[in-house]
Amino acid sequence: MDVISVIRTKRDKGELSPEQIDWVIDAYTRGAVADEQMSALAMAILLNGMNRDEIARWTAAMIASGERMNFDALSRPTADKHSTGGVGDKITLPLAPLVAACGAAVPQLSGRGLGHTGGTLDKLESIPGWRALLSNEEMLHVLDTTGAVICAAGDGLAPADKKLYALRDVTGTVEAIPLIASSIMSKKIAEGTGSLVLDVKVGTGAFMKTIEDARELASTMVALGTDSGVRTVALLTDMSTPLGLTAGNALEVRESVEVLAGGGPQDVVDLTIALAAEMLAAAGIEDADPAKALRDGSAMDVWRRMIAAQGGDPDATLPVAREQHVVTAPASGVLTRLDAYDIGIAAWRLGAGRARKEDPVQAGAGVELHAKPGDTVTAGQPLLTLHTDTPEKFDYALGSLEGAWDIAPAGTEFQATPIVLDRIA
Repeated sequence: MDVISVIRTKRDKGELSPEQIDWVIDAYTRGAVADEQMSALAMAILLNGMNRDEIARWTAAMIASGERMNFDALSRPTADKHSTGGVGDKITLPLAPLVAACGAAVPQLSGRGLGHTGGTLDKLESIPGWRALLSNEEMLHVLDTTGAVICAAGDGLAPADKKLYALRDVTGTVEAIPLIASSIMSKKIAEGTGSLVLDVKVGTGAFMKTIEDARELASTMVALGTDSGVRTVALLTDMSTPLGLTAGNALEVRESVEVLAGGGPQDVVDLTIALAAEMLAAAGIEDADPAKALRDGSAMDVWRRMIAAQGGDPDATLPVAREQHVVTAPASGVLTRLDAYDIGIAAWRLGAGRARKEDPVQAGAGVELHAKPGDTVTAGQPLLTLHTDTPEKFDYALGSLEGAWDIAPAGTEFQATPIVLDRIA
């Protein structure tokens, strides 16, 4: 076996054999295939695609490159959720304790933000003392004693994916749907969860801009999960407008706690409950009421135990940015559009996100929204508040907000986009 023949097969629109896939993933993980050679193969996959058998074998080979976790010793069924990423997408924070409060165990392996999309671990690290890095033994202990754990994936879980993901990020091959699907699903299958709900975002602030691309990605991932014995379902959800009223790390934690306390923005509450219902059904728990668990405080109780179990102080004051800048509405009327991508870029430029994985983030930086599409606004009223520790970044962030909203004349009818657009199972 040699890497040149593997590259040529896919370059010429051929089907990679199981032996070719197994060999190239193993050889790349060991360092026997160079980055530039894997880059060429990734580009050939981007341009020419893969069929279902190839994607399944590619995913299996990445799983086989590392360890697999097992939660059979738990007394509860396991259910996990993965989001493809968006702006203001803090759903994991209230969702994991909510599903645990309803009887499932939630082993949530999460990541950090890159570019305009926020990272769950970055958000939680704004809580004083909270730790993202847990050993497998610590993860199982937290999961067993609280019902939910949110932490970073260990280095032993699908190491081939970790190496390939970094390569795709710098070679223009991130968009390849076979590689996106296998990247996500190799980690989730290796994680060992019994069921999985995928939140595939659609819109300007999402990776998938069209519902057709989102359906293709969702269908591919559902098939991969199903073929591997993991009960898998996907919801396609709107990401044309930011979720909730905040985009930024500590800002989103504060809003998530409001949801767990029975309040919070309606779109965040609705999506949290919709995903919780799917996770509980996939785990075989039919009689739970996630809306009730938000109202009666049981989800909040799990949140507090989960945060404390990972070294965090659930009562600590969250960081606040040193500087704020208010953006006012330029006209009166009905706000009909607030672009998720533009808001995400502004939050990133303020310090809430990173351009490279090793960059630090500001816990208090981000964007606070004072109106959402459908709201009536008056000229001069606050529309957004920008938060940062470094005020010299305000002009940089404001540049990304030019054309970020539309305001129609008063009385204009507004038709809201539903938060859940489709379901793939």
